[in-house]
Amino acid sequence: MNLPSLHAKVAMRVGGAYTLGALGTKHVIDQATPLVCEAIDSMELPAHGFTLCDMGCADGATSLEMITAAIETVRKRAPGLPIFVVHADQPLNDYNALMNVVHDLAEVESFLPRYEGVYPVASATTFFRQILPPDTLHLGFSANAMHWLSAKPGNISNHLQPVGATGAELDAYQAQAERDWETLLLHRGAELVCGGHLVLAPFAIDEKQRYLGNTDGESVFENLNSIWQEFVNQGVITESEYLEMNHVQYYKSEPEWRAPFEDSSGSVWSAGLRLVSIENRVVPCPFATSFKQHGDVQRFIDEYIPSIRYWSESIYAGALSSERPQAERDNIIEHYYQTYAERVRKRPEAHKMDHVNAYMVIKKV
Repeated sequence: MNLPSLHAKVAMRVGGAYTLGALGTKHVIDQATPLVCEAIDSMELPAHGFTLCDMGCADGATSLEMITAAIETVRKRAPGLPIFVVHADQPLNDYNALMNVVHDLAEVESFLPRYEGVYPVASATTFFRQILPPDTLHLGFSANAMHWLSAKPGNISNHLQPVGATGAELDAYQAQAERDWETLLLHRGAELVCGGHLVLAPFAIDEKQRYLGNTDGESVFENLNSIWQEFVNQGVITESEYLEMNHVQYYKSEPEWRAPFEDSSGSVWSAGLRLVSIENRVVPCPFATSFKQHGDVQRFIDEYIPSIRYWSESIYAGALSSERPQAERDNIIEHYYQTYAERVRKRPEAHKMDHVNAYMVIKKV
């Protein structure tokens, strides 16, 4: 699968819907914010302008406080220094929603009205390509985005996500993820100035084999997969449609994240990139945490199901045959998430989507 066809099937829901379901992502970014500020404090600031890039920004709302903190950290040391903020995502991102958020036209408070000399722009350039000119980036940031792959390495016959793959099918995804990780790093290495930093918080598999939605209780991906398998068995969708629903992504373990930095003869090392620190963290599901307090099952369903739907719906809707009438495809999608909701209703205390992330700081030397 080439990049344009991948983009055609993967896009967060538009109209600001991303942030409504992405409270967990904001909590991940909030935990990364001290690392961003520490990285900036460790740098020698430039004389003429500081460039920050948020890669995989979606509608921008989840990272507003992080960017504000970064601006504050720069300005404490260099009050008049111009700051260039690049919001980057893939071409089908909802850039209207992004610009509304950044320019303070949405229901969240933007950093922009608070500061003079801050210049935001949007880039519809995937992070599998170079986003900025060489030697211009001071701080690169990304959260919950770099698990996506640049191409589909093959079908997973019995699951939607590589966490359920085995044998040659899993090997193909591992190999693609290894290549993509090197590609991502080499592009960032070209963009970064000497002394510049990356702060990344991608989805990961930790040492206890925990990953997004699979910490204890019901597994999100097992539920997502088994419902579609039921739909195949019931004749609601075809086997070929099911195979098209494979998630083109991969969650790395710590050794896999570390590998390019440990090869002193490799291209990443030669590009000057060094891993300063890495730590796996579990960020609790905010909706399950809240449910423990309020106990309202319907409220939990109304919050929890959209938090899964906002990032998965485009994958599944794009996999349904174009020969089906649009209304039929819409009905299948609605039926799917209603089925998931009923599973949650039966055992609400067992459902949650904890985030598992690798928090990394990388420096160009």
